[in-house]
Amino acid sequence: MTTIRKSNERGHASHGWLDSYHTFSFADYFDPQWVGFRSLRVINDDIVMPGMGFGMHPHRDMEIVTVMLSGAIEHKDSMGNGRVIQAGEIQYMSAGRGVLHSENNPSKDEAAHFLQIWIQPDEKGVVPRYAEKSLRAAPTGKLHLITSKTGREGSIPIHQDVDLWLAKLKGGQEITHPLAADRQAWLHVAEGRVNLNGKVLSAGDAAAISHETKLQLTADEASQVLLFDLN
Repeated sequence: MTTIRKSNERGHASHGWLDSYHTFSFADYFDPQWVGFRSLRVINDDIVMPGMGFGMHPHRDMEIVTVMLSGAIEHKDSMGNGRVIQAGEIQYMSAGRGVLHSENNPSKDEAAHFLQIWIQPDEKGVVPRYAEKSLRAAPTGKLHLITSKTGREGSIPIHQDVDLWLAKLKGGQEITHPLAADRQAWLHVAEGRVNLNGKVLSAGDAAAISHETKLQLTADEASQVLLFDLN
């Protein structure tokens, strides 16, 4: 079974310095149909204007993954990390028992476009931690494992049984992903347009998938997709 979540049905907040689309209920946007999917709680599609950003603020008991699509974001946190995250790079922060961080666009003329993802952890009160992974040079036409429970295949280990995959596809490229009987999936199209098991999805669209054995994905044009394989 596949349920489509269309881009234009997402929540939207425009603050001048920030333009944000919410796949799931977030802040002032609430939709009882879309409060999350399994342990996946937030996918915010954010554009931050040049020189603007989020000041220092707290998080706790959440696994946070940021996927940079274009531009850059400067990250600072109370663990002592400071880094400018560029397009094609992924940042992970486990807020655990509590952490402060800020995210600012250091550019004077280019907006920063990124996806911020929150995953509910399987354990609370853990020690906060931070990691990064670059897929800037990753080949197209295949799935690359970003996160997993165990950190297998060079992925970032997180406090939840979620395999997060990313694929960059050229037009016409195809990928398949087997889905175990006890697993469900969420597919988010970050850029481009793809065909998922016969259904066309464009940038910002997503699909909740259950009771399927295989996901067949074909790119209609240059695309980037995120695939969450969840327990």
